[in-house]
Amino acid sequence: MLNKDLGEDALHFFSDEMASQKSSMIAHNKVYISREQQEKIGEARILLAGAGISSIIAESLVRIGFKNFTVIERGLVELSNLNTQNYTYDDIGKAKVDALFKRLKNINPLANIRIENILLTEENVRQYILNHDIAINTIDFKSNLPFIFDEICWEENIPVLHPYNFGWASALLVFMPKGETLYLIEPYCNNFEQTVVKYVIKYCKTYLDSEVCWLQHALKKNADEQIIQLPLQLSVGSSFAAALCTRVACCITLNKPVKSFPEIYYCGT
Repeated sequence: MLNKDLGEDALHFFSDEMASQKSSMIAHNKVYISREQQEKIGEARILLAGAGISSIIAESLVRIGFKNFTVIERGLVELSNLNTQNYTYDDIGKAKVDALFKRLKNINPLANIRIENILLTEENVRQYILNHDIAINTIDFKSNLPFIFDEICWEENIPVLHPYNFGWASALLVFMPKGETLYLIEPYCNNFEQTVVKYVIKYCKTYLDSEVCWLQHALKKNADEQIIQLPLQLSVGSSFAAALCTRVACCITLNKPVKSFPEIYYCGT
């Protein structure tokens, strides 16, 4: 559906994007991405399970040329979301999927965006996973659903990306088909996100020669204040997560090597 506010000029502009990169929104990509690679990126099918941090990731993906998305989320935009998610004050009270649909369509009117304003459950999750090439799992660890989501993707040979916002940094865990799974970190949902933080801290210290003391401090403060979720997030971490996911999604789509779990991607200040 073309946003009517954009008019016919926008339609002509986007419809000729692959025929003339110089006049398209992806013209700057040609230094890094060939025309053939850009076509593959445009054909890839991305599943976004959740529209919180995924809302930032989705914009980065659509701006680099991904066109086919399924976004699943039942939440409404709240004032607190404006700090780390891709929404504006005017979006407050609206369904996240509706607000994100409008924003992505305003960037690329020809993007094929399917939105589902539903709650994923153990009973319905499989039907939404099928027929995708990459899945981005940002489901809250309030139940075992994130594990079930990954299990189905594993069975269907779909790579899964798990992005995490750590405030001043971000980590990305990539789970490739037939590779290691989330269970290697922790087989239960209780306090899973804190366990991920501990894993990242240990990984940074062991392989990146970084103590990330500030992240250790944030984890301790969370424990002292009995905060169940991850260390409180910042817009910086969301942006880093979007960059990591976009880079890895491109590599997977173009059959380039990626670091898969137990290795991780980490980006921070």
